[in-house]
Amino acid sequence: MMKQSQNPGTGPGNSLRSRKIESIRRMLNLNAPTARLTSAGLSSAAGGPTDSEEPQWKVLIYDRSGQDMISPLLTVKDLRDLGVTLHLPLHSDREPLSDVAAVYFMNPSEENLQRLGRDLAAGLYESYHLNFISQISRSKLEDLAQAAIGGNAVGQISRVVDQYTDFICLEEDLFVLRHHSADSLSYKALNRPDSSDEAMEAMLNEIAGGLFSVCVTLGAVPVIRCPAGNAAEAVAAKLDKKLRDNLRDARNSLFTGGGDSAAQYSFQRPLLLLLDRSLDLATMLHHPWTYQALVHDVLGSRLNRVELPQSGPPSHQQQQQKRTTAYDLLAEEDNFWSAQRGAPFPEVADAVKRNLEKYKQEEEKVGRLKRSMGFDAELDDKTVTDTMSVLNSAMSDLPALLAMKRSLDMHTNVATCLAEKIKARQLDLLFELEEKLLAKQSLDRPLVDVLADPEAGSFEDKLRLLLVAVLSDCPQASGAELDELLSQLNRLASEPSAALSSESGGLVDCAGLLKAAAYLRKWRALSGGGSYYVGGGSGGSGASGSGSGWLGGLSKGGSFLMEGVRNLVLRKHNLPAARIADCLMENRAGQAEVEEYRYFDPKLHRVTDPSQIPRQKQPFQEAIVFVVGGGNYIEYQNLVDLRRTSKSSGVTGAGGGGGGSGGGGRRITYGSTQLVTGCQFLLQLAELGQLT
Repeated sequence: MMKQSQNPGTGPGNSLRSRKIESIRRMLNLNAPTARLTSAGLSSAAGGPTDSEEPQWKVLIYDRSGQDMISPLLTVKDLRDLGVTLHLPLHSDREPLSDVAAVYFMNPSEENLQRLGRDLAAGLYESYHLNFISQISRSKLEDLAQAAIGGNAVGQISRVVDQYTDFICLEEDLFVLRHHSADSLSYKALNRPDSSDEAMEAMLNEIAGGLFSVCVTLGAVPVIRCPAGNAAEAVAAKLDKKLRDNLRDARNSLFTGGGDSAAQYSFQRPLLLLLDRSLDLATMLHHPWTYQALVHDVLGSRLNRVELPQSGPPSHQQQQQKRTTAYDLLAEEDNFWSAQRGAPFPEVADAVKRNLEKYKQEEEKVGRLKRSMGFDAELDDKTVTDTMSVLNSAMSDLPALLAMKRSLDMHTNVATCLAEKIKARQLDLLFELEEKLLAKQSLDRPLVDVLADPEAGSFEDKLRLLLVAVLSDCPQASGAELDELLSQLNRLASEPSAALSSESGGLVDCAGLLKAAAYLRKWRALSGGGSYYVGGGSGGSGASGSGSGWLGGLSKGGSFLMEGVRNLVLRKHNLPAARIADCLMENRAGQAEVEEYRYFDPKLHRVTDPSQIPRQKQPFQEAIVFVVGGGNYIEYQNLVDLRRTSKSSGVTGAGGGGGGSGGGGRRITYGSTQLVTGCQFLLQLAELGQLT
């Protein structure tokens, strides 16, 4: 039985995502060393064990968790370059391939181990390389050994490895613990009043185990900070114990030793800031205005992929199934997405327009070349020579031009779909109102008028707006005024068409969603909490009329689809998570907001009194901000903006995209138990309201 230590490498590819890719590549290379990633990314080092050596062909068998972890990191071409000829789900009907090695990547659950035992008994493959996402227990390992003996397959099991990769990496600086079965670690699950002590203990252990995997992958033992008295503190205590126990066993520690150990590359310890979702509920309900957050909240992207409905008349076969087109949103392969994913939507639309104009200019060059290549007239030698020179130049530029066209086609379709949704639901209006509410600014329209406006969003949109007003202590949403607003929404919920306006997928009982307001009222009465939002609001008055000036060039079929969307400008502000992270990374004394935060240092073994723990005095250059109970792209982008604008950050770069650590400045990585949309979080609050 092996514990897989991580070898992060050095240089620009030293992010959590690049290390996770490297660990997956090593696993697919049958746990043999592979070429390290370079700043150019995976493709420059993905050709197998070495540049000249042919990879060993194999099949990859994964469970649902393994699939979720691999799909945002490796393409089918990447898998093929690594020698994977076939990749199949564990719980599927698979034909025997008796002369091929099989790499299994799965959680050590009872169900998975039983299926693995049946595979061993059936002799499906020549050899078995078993890789467990999280650590397999001694009892389950003994059960596996019994299954191998019963199936007469002991000699075929080549290796059993604990990979410690129990998290999903979506960006260079973004990860979640769960996508499939994410409800098991959701805000609702962690705050259910009927949850047993055993169920709560299991959830906290699962979160601590995922964060332990992050630490192993990074090859660093962090200093842990967290507020007292909530789930974040319980997770911090469990993680602290796991790290201490591992460090205490020097022979088997994942953080010490030479060779390929990651610890030898870790010169500065990171800060791990654990926060509870209850710190800031308003951000989870807030309507977004940046590109990546809109794609997630409005279009429902999952694992860096978004599906859009196809246009045009359906074929006979397509009439039998849902007609969608899937797009992969990968920063390392799409320069436009990398630069613009964190930008406000008006800037994205303007960038699409500029890139379309640039593409048309390049296309005209190709057209002129085609005309110059006409051989109707007799050409002299000089003309032929000049033409061939231009042709060679055009051929060298052709791959980049085709990539630009694919990217533009995709982002034109995505932006057009977003614009239609924004206009239909008046999301620009809702965003502007919520920004003013959270910034404690006066509203241009009374809430009662907005909720009565049939054009101002769906029922869920209106309820999200109202709950943001409640959490921001708006006078229009307190006491008797709140009762009146809820009665107004209750009347809307009783209308026959109310359920059809749901944005969370399928039909939803709108009257049941109002339980979310009841839950927040009780929550505020018990905790006295609201949103700790500081700053915000849109630039100037928040609107500059219609968007025809900046979107007029983005057209389809001659109609200006984007007209009527207001050009709202984001004002810089720090959400609670970013503000607290900034305070703790600066590590200045006398900061009242974080003065009572707990301090854990797993490297100090003999400290019994928490108040006597020696604390690091220097500022932290690297931080992991993890939210227990769910997160979203609004919070993630706010941390990216903090890194970009911090005094110690050397990042410049254009556009509003996230990712990367930049220069020699700060590196901030954001994580959460799951990523949820505003409507999904609203549904969780409603279900909690029904339980309480």
